[in-house]
Amino acid sequence: MSSTRLRFAPAPTGYMHLGSARTALFNWLYARHTGGELVLRIEDTNAELARPELIDNIYRSLDWLGIDWDGEPVRQSERASLYDAAVEKWLADDNAYVADGAVRFRVPDQGVTKWHDEVRGLVEFENEHIEDFVVRRSDGTATFFTANAVDDLDLKITHVVRGEDLLNATPKIILLREALGSLELPVFAHLPLIVNSQRKKLSKRRDDVALESFEGQGVLGSAMANYLALLGWGPSDDVEVRPIEEIVDLFELSDVNGSAAMFDIKKLEAVNGDYIRAMPNQQFACAVQPWIENESWGKDISIEDLAVVTPLIQQRTKLLEQAPAQLDFFFLEEPVLEISAWDKIMTNPTSVSILEDALAEYKETEWVISALHEALLNIGEKYELKLGKAQAPVRVALTGRSIGPPLFESMLILGRDVVTTRLDRALKRIELSK
Repeated sequence: MSSTRLRFAPAPTGYMHLGSARTALFNWLYARHTGGELVLRIEDTNAELARPELIDNIYRSLDWLGIDWDGEPVRQSERASLYDAAVEKWLADDNAYVADGAVRFRVPDQGVTKWHDEVRGLVEFENEHIEDFVVRRSDGTATFFTANAVDDLDLKITHVVRGEDLLNATPKIILLREALGSLELPVFAHLPLIVNSQRKKLSKRRDDVALESFEGQGVLGSAMANYLALLGWGPSDDVEVRPIEEIVDLFELSDVNGSAAMFDIKKLEAVNGDYIRAMPNQQFACAVQPWIENESWGKDISIEDLAVVTPLIQQRTKLLEQAPAQLDFFFLEEPVLEISAWDKIMTNPTSVSILEDALAEYKETEWVISALHEALLNIGEKYELKLGKAQAPVRVALTGRSIGPPLFESMLILGRDVVTTRLDRALKRIELSK
């Protein structure tokens, strides 16, 4: 049994930041890769951050990503006595002093604090450049440095994997550990920054950084986990989209790249599309249902009804939120009309002739895909048009849009009555607009 023990230590701020999600994932990947344990430690020493709904959001976000942890979550708000004992030891040993009501740690004037980082190699800080820092506030609460150092020691954490934004905090935490009598350091790995397409650090003021925002757009948790794994790490065989179990098997901290990792929304959508295409149809229909139910027309549509039409869009869907606009015409009495598509296509005189011929053909032709296809192919040839051009007015008449699921498969599902009724209505609308 491995003695590897890692921790994910989020502060409950209301939403899970993409960077925090990546940190959680890398800790989990390495813990599972080594057969070790992952501790979930909630940094809620601030009373405002101890609200149940904020903490529940952490649990929910991790669950969505497929990240589990070992044992009960550790709450820093319940560990104040440990932090107080540490501060009192530092005071007693003259490693700390009181100034303006707060306790500060006494940093040595000379020497170097250093460690080997799994991502960055040897990292050194001159002690003379580290200020005496606060370890207990004037209100009696422990600072981040104190709680971090004490908890990692008490919980026997062997590997500290976190973002490079905490790199400057590490020498302070090492000094605190040493002042508590710790002779060994955990393995440190400071993950690279995540940047946007302009190579700027992700910012909540400028970028979409909330994990739940992407869930709300219809990104699958499994796809997000796969994509986040690629932000600073990559498999040696360059196969990027693969089951999380394979990523666990391959993941090594020593393979993490120290260079900034770009968060590419288009690539995330592509990965998500791969995961969607790999889903069994029934599972895809279940995943789509909440988005359909959010539409006024989708309240009473069953999974069984959805499963009939979802195969037509599964290969072209990158986000689950795209499903309603691709499927609404199957369930509405009248399709939602895209005015720009109507104006562009239906004002062409040939469109009227195509619709008239299609209406006549589809009243009589055998209702199978091959016959539906052949009828429109022949109509197109009559007007010296390729099938794509001949399809355009029929598609707009039936679906309200110029782009959508495969036309003849859609017609088969809609049925003869609906198809001929919509073709007839389209012709009448054109006539009225003259």
